[in-house]
Amino acid sequence: MTTDPFDAAHDWTTAGFSTRAIHAGQDPDPRTGAVVPPIHQVSTYKQDGVGGLRDGYEYSRSGNPTRHALEEALAAVEGGAAGFAFSSGLAAEDTLLRAVLRPGDHVVVPDDAYGGTYRLIARVLGPWGIDHTPVDLSDPDAVLAAIEPGRTKAIWVETPTNPLLGIADIEAIAVHARSVGAVLVVDNTFATPYLQSPLALGADAVVHSTTKYVGGHSDVVGGAVVVADGAQLPAGLVGPTGTTALLDAVAFGQNASGAVAGPFDAWLTLRGLKTLAVRMDRHQTNAAAVAQMLVEHPGVTHVLWPGLPDHPGHEVAARQMRGFGGMVAFRTGSEESAVAVCGATRVFTLAESLGGVESLVEHPGRMTHGSVAGTALEVPADLVRLSVGIEDVEDLLADLEQALAAAGLGR
Repeated sequence: MTTDPFDAAHDWTTAGFSTRAIHAGQDPDPRTGAVVPPIHQVSTYKQDGVGGLRDGYEYSRSGNPTRHALEEALAAVEGGAAGFAFSSGLAAEDTLLRAVLRPGDHVVVPDDAYGGTYRLIARVLGPWGIDHTPVDLSDPDAVLAAIEPGRTKAIWVETPTNPLLGIADIEAIAVHARSVGAVLVVDNTFATPYLQSPLALGADAVVHSTTKYVGGHSDVVGGAVVVADGAQLPAGLVGPTGTTALLDAVAFGQNASGAVAGPFDAWLTLRGLKTLAVRMDRHQTNAAAVAQMLVEHPGVTHVLWPGLPDHPGHEVAARQMRGFGGMVAFRTGSEESAVAVCGATRVFTLAESLGGVESLVEHPGRMTHGSVAGTALEVPADLVRLSVGIEDVEDLLADLEQALAAAGLGR
């Protein structure tokens, strides 16, 4: 007689990715049998006597069943000990950074980090006493050189980076982080847990803007932190609960600062997570075709996509990722032509954000990365960023052809 491994404890950790995304934290409702977790649109919960909480719920800032379903699913797909869902990606980042940093500390950041992350670290945490050093994360030796022993308490990694799609060797950087007792955080938004598992490569925590690929439908804003099993705070730091566990500090910060995902937002994000794998397969198939078309186009001076053999991070990406993702960037030779391309597309929608089923185009220098203008993180003025959606690829290629032509870059 065989035993069903998913029966008694509902432990999905040994299941495949899509099975975890669909089932972890999402058992059928015990009262009605509903296969989709209910939206618990509630602020407070009846107690069975003073302190008699039902399943630990008292107030939805501190805990909500719909949010907990999402958090369990996120932890399962990232292979972490616990997940935490927030109202935005930056709320997740802020809570995590405040958990691991104190005034006088130092953090290493990518030299082409997302503009919102840089703004948070430089202009919000900077006046609080946090120093930072931008560095080329594709060079582990440069990361090591940027570390200030005794002060560097966090290394912040994006891979692929936003918007230049640089690749960082997570395993190599994890060695450097451990050597100085620093926390290694990986923003896994671009790669998604379907294509990359940073915690298995040595990261202490993963962050997401779940607004992007995890949600996947451009209809919800959210963020997440997933903490590795056994991850600790930077060396010498004790958290607000009196422990050195990173998980405890993030949990305390989530409740204390209160920027949590609302029940309906959590439900929408959970719905998106279920189809992440099938969507990412189409995203990256389309991206490969778009990248190749751009490589062959005489009006394009440079194409950035980790799946191209001549991409400087291709070898590392092929080793640590299960695919190369749906983001493509390219350069046109001038700011004027880049802006013109962005304004001429029809299938690609001119908009910020990324990771939805629809294709998007933007000019990072004037849009998502305007906050880093004039800094070491300033992006090239002729850069165009594409979030390649899941439309018919022939329509995407034709749209880019006509947009390039309209910008004076035709064949």
